[in-house]
Parts: sequence; structure tokens; C-alpha cells
Amino acid sequence: MSLIEIKSVSFAYGTQKVLDKLSFSVQENDFLAILGPNGAGKTTLVHLLAGLLKPQSGRIQIDGKSIRAYSRAELAGKIAMVRQGTTPTFGFTVRQTVMMARYFAGGRNLFETRQDCAIVEQALEMTDTRRFADRPLHALSGGERQRVFIARALAQQTPVLLLDEPTSHLDLKHQIGIFELLKNLRHNERKTVIVVSHDLNLVQHYAEMYLLLADDGRTLYQRDGGGLPAATIESFFGVTGVEGTLAGRKVFVPTGIADRHNGVQ
Repeated sequence: MSLIEIKSVSFAYGTQKVLDKLSFSVQENDFLAILGPNGAGKTTLVHLLAGLLKPQSGRIQIDGKSIRAYSRAELAGKIAMVRQGTTPTFGFTVRQTVMMARYFAGGRNLFETRQDCAIVEQALEMTDTRRFADRPLHALSGGERQRVFIARALAQQTPVLLLDEPTSHLDLKHQIGIFELLKNLRHNERKTVIVVSHDLNLVQHYAEMYLLLADDGRTLYQRDGGGLPAATIESFFGVTGVEGTLAGRKVFVPTGIADRHNGVQ
């Protein structure tokens, strides 16, 4: 049985259809990358998986149970989500922000336990945020805040991590660090990881399954971890490019914008 099953899911904003009869599955311990151009429905799909939106047709199942049958707290025990571009609105410190994850994981206990504190400190350490744990969240850079929100997701201790562009605003060191962390969580703690990303080359080094969404409604689900063919990338992103191998990694270098009618622009 699949851990997550999406069957013929459709969603539209008014008359603008975003997802049309999308179907794919995620197994326990998968590392899935969701890729595609802007406007293809990636963030919408993330919000559907997190229960923030409801499919207008089709079904989503988590552990064999309809996502509609889960309460908010029950779903928070299954999936931890890191959104893109989250803006702090209150004066909480970094440590307080990460501790909020334990509110759901601990049965909504209003007082943290010794175990809660240990879990939070570990999440801070793993994301390199412990050194500014007592600073207010609004005083951090965008990249630092992003790592705090990833720490909060880790402290939730769910089997599934759902991350929408987790390395946006991060420098190169922390981009690699976050993906190394996700890889280790998958291998050492059997986490299932679902990541939305625009960094094709970084994703192809870490993910082993790919879901491509095109802005014209096409989809492709590939469970081959060998990387994406250049022709597929060109078709879904509307670019031309060359592929190769560098330091043992498959890479794609875009060289131009594809004119769908007359070749290369």
C-alpha cells in the first residue's frame, strides 16, 4: 500500500484549471522532487497534500485513509510542511518558533516537557540555527528564517516532510546542507521527503523520483533515480540545453528559450 495516493485529482481557481486528473503515488521512504515552471500547480499540489486545499474532484489518501477523514491535529502528526516565503508576524524567538511544532506532536500539551526541549535542541543543531536560537525571528535574514522553519518541521517528528522550495534565499553552503540533511533523514530515520524545487541540478543529485508539471497541464511521473533526460527538461520548461556529467553528477545547462513553433528563440 502506498503511503500517499493521489488519484485523478483536479483543482481550479475559478475558471483557471491548475491540476487536471493528476495521479501518482508516494511510497514510504521515497525522496520525491516536484518540478515545473511557474504557474504549473506545484504549490497548489503541496497545499492539497497538506490539507490546506480540498480537491474539487478525485481523492487523496494518506496511509490508506482519505485526507478528508483526518482532523487537523491528526494530519499534523503525519505531514510536516515548510512553506515558501513565510513571514513572521509576532515577536517570537527562534527557539519558541521551533517549540511550536511540539504543540501538535505532544497532544496539544501547553507546557513543554524535557523530551520536547531535547527534540527542539536537536532540530536547531541539525539546521545550524542553534547559535541564534534566542534572537527574535523577525531579526533574521530570509535564509536564516527558512532554516528555522525547516527546524520546526523536523521538531514535529512526522513520517513525511513536505517542503516548498526549502532552499530559496539560502547560500550555497546551506543549500547543500539542507539537502544533505534531508538525505540523511531519509536513510537514517526512514523519513519520506517531498520537495518542490527549481534547482534541477541539485534535485537530480538527491531525489530518486520526479513529478513534472507543465504549465499546459501535462504531467510526468518518473520513479527512475537516474536523472531526467534533457529532452524531457526542455519540453516541460520550454528551454533548450545540453546535459552532461560533472564530478559524477548529471547536470543540465540551459542554452536558450525554445520557441514552440519555430525552434529556438
